[in-house]
Amino acid sequence: MNITDIYNHVRKRTEEICSVLNTEDYVPQPVNFVSPPKWHLAHSSWFFEEFLLKKYLPDYKIYDDDFSFLFNSYYNTVGKRTFRAERGNITRPTVTQVYDYRNYVDIHMQLLLQLKDPQIHELVELGINHEQQHQELLLTDIKYILGCNPIFPVYDENINWENQQNSDSGFFAFPEGIYEVGHNGDGFSFDNEHGRHKVYLEEFEISKSLITNAEYLEFIEDGGYSNFNYWLDEGWAWINENKVKAPLYWHKIDNKWHMFTLAGIQKVEPEAIVTHISFYEAAAFAEWKGMRLPTEFEWEAASFKLDWGKRWEWTNSAYLPYPNFKKAKGAIGEYNGKFMINQMVLRGASCATAKHHSRSTYRNFFHPNERWQFTGIRLAKK
Repeated sequence: MNITDIYNHVRKRTEEICSVLNTEDYVPQPVNFVSPPKWHLAHSSWFFEEFLLKKYLPDYKIYDDDFSFLFNSYYNTVGKRTFRAERGNITRPTVTQVYDYRNYVDIHMQLLLQLKDPQIHELVELGINHEQQHQELLLTDIKYILGCNPIFPVYDENINWENQQNSDSGFFAFPEGIYEVGHNGDGFSFDNEHGRHKVYLEEFEISKSLITNAEYLEFIEDGGYSNFNYWLDEGWAWINENKVKAPLYWHKIDNKWHMFTLAGIQKVEPEAIVTHISFYEAAAFAEWKGMRLPTEFEWEAASFKLDWGKRWEWTNSAYLPYPNFKKAKGAIGEYNGKFMINQMVLRGASCATAKHHSRSTYRNFFHPNERWQFTGIRLAKK
C-alpha cells in the first residue's frame, strides 16, 4: 500500500476499536494513567493537525483553537495543555464533535498527502506509528475502564487474548561474545532505537516460553506476596501500600480465581500465559524461581529464536539512551528522550499491538508499578 492507503487504513482501525462502545464509555478516566477513548480519538488527530497540517498545508484553518490545549499530551514546545489526570473531565466537546474533528483532519490530510515532499511523508509515517501506539492504549484503557465496572461488561466476546498459550518449552543457550543491538536503518523506527552499537554479553540462557498462570499460581500459593525476601524494596512497599495479592484483573469468586477479560469475566486458564504483571511482580517471581529477568540486550540478541509478540516482556534494563542518541529539534524531540528516567524497558509486542507495528529492536517503557498493558514474564539464567 502507498502512504495514503496506509494512513486511511490506520485511521479507520482506530475508529473500529471504538465502534462497539456506548457514548458513556468514551468519557471515564478511573485513574490518571488511563485516558478516555474520546481523548485518544482527538489527540491522534491533533497530532496530524499540529505537526503537519498547520505547517505544510497552505491556507489550513485550525478546527478549534481550544483543541490544542485539550488534546496536547506532553509537548511543552507546543504550549499549555490540560493536566493528564483531568482528561476525564472533558465532557465537552462531545463525542460527535470529536468524530467531526477526525473527519475534518482526514479530509485535509488527503490534500497534504498529494504533496511529494519527503519531509512530509516522514512525519506522516511518524504520525501513523504514533496512532498505532494509541490503538494499543485504547484497547488497554478500554479494558481498564470496563474492568472498574462492578458488572464486568463485555467489550468483544470474540477476543480471547488472555487464553493464549506457549508454543515451546525449555531454554536457548547463547555463548559469551560481542553482539550488535539497535535499529539497522531499514524501515521505520523510533529515535530511542537509534545508535546501533556493540555490547558484550556473558553466556546466558533464556526461556523459550513465557510464564503461565499455573506457574504464577504456584508463586502466589507459596506465599510469594507475603515474603519480603523476593521483593525489591520499592516493590515490597508498593504491594503493601496497594494491597496487591495477584495480577491485575484477577478476582477470587467462590474460592476460585477468575480474571476480567475483554470478553468478560472468565476462569483463569492454568496453561495460558500470565498477563498484567508489573516489573516488581516479574522481578519477585524471578527471584522466587531462582532465576532472573533478561536484559534488553540479551532479549534482542536472542529474539530471532524466540516466539514473541503475545505479551510485552519485562527486561531488567533501565530505559536509557543508546550511545550517540540525539533528540530531534523542536516538539518532535520530546517524543521519547525526556522519558529516559525511572522507567524499565519492555521488549517484543503484545496481543493488543497493532499489526505491522512490532520489530525486535522496539523499546517500550513503563514505570515498574504499571501493569495495565498486556505484560508478561520471560526468565533467563546464568
